[in-house]
Amino acid sequence: MTRVLVSGGTGYAGRFIVEHLLANGYKVTVGGRTAPEPGFFSKDVPFVPLRLDPDADQIEAFDHVYYFVHAAFDHVPGKYRGGEGDDREGFQRANLDGTARLFETAHDAGVRRCVFLSSRAAYGPQPSGTLLKEDMHGKPDTLYGEVKLQAERSLLSLCGHGFVTASLRATGIYGPAGPGRRHKWAELFEDYLTGKPVPCRAGTEVHGDDLARAVRLMLEADTVRINGETFNVSDLLADTHEILSILQRATHCPHPLPAAADKGDYNAMGTCKIEALGWKPGGRELLQQTVEQMVERS
Repeated sequence: MTRVLVSGGTGYAGRFIVEHLLANGYKVTVGGRTAPEPGFFSKDVPFVPLRLDPDADQIEAFDHVYYFVHAAFDHVPGKYRGGEGDDREGFQRANLDGTARLFETAHDAGVRRCVFLSSRAAYGPQPSGTLLKEDMHGKPDTLYGEVKLQAERSLLSLCGHGFVTASLRATGIYGPAGPGRRHKWAELFEDYLTGKPVPCRAGTEVHGDDLARAVRLMLEADTVRINGETFNVSDLLADTHEILSILQRATHCPHPLPAAADKGDYNAMGTCKIEALGWKPGGRELLQQTVEQMVERS
């Protein structure tokens, strides 16, 4: 079995990645600021301290590591865009400079492949109705998006035959949270079920399990097809009306649904590039199953 180090493995997205890799026979080590609580993962997982610190020498964390999946991100709780709070300099130092240092350390330690969890925010604003594709010029309008884009470029500068790299531009990740955690729609569901007004908004979504399958694909795909490449990871364009309509049917809640959003003005993400490698997301069937499961577990 091959050893994978997952930074940020106890985070919302990172947990999906860790669980999926464990289920598919990988040896996984979680790197982060604090060790996971007992029982957080389905199996016991080794932990190594790992920080987003450009001044730290952390090469020992990469001992016997063949693959590195970088999913760690330092931000204000609950926020990515705007996650810098009042500390733009510290946000950039950790998430760009610290990330670049980890990439360099992984390279120097002899890691064979490195996968970076980037974001659709790297595209920035584009004309309404534009299908976002990987060959487009990114022009982020947030510090979050700029940091993600520059980190992609930092990783690309290191790629080579002995250090295979890929960046995944993920969109809104949904799915059940880990033990003791709340899923991202928890507040939305509570507001609707208690009769509070809920916003009409749309967004691109992907289940955490589908994201994790995309990560594993980057570890297993032919080097020539992924090295130095960026891939969109997105499934469907959904709005609060659609998501809450599933909740309404499952709970028989009498409260009215928000109006359907005008999806024509929203920019979907093209996924032909990663689908050509064999990736296929769960679509609306998975969305429905997931919301229904969340109701059963609540």
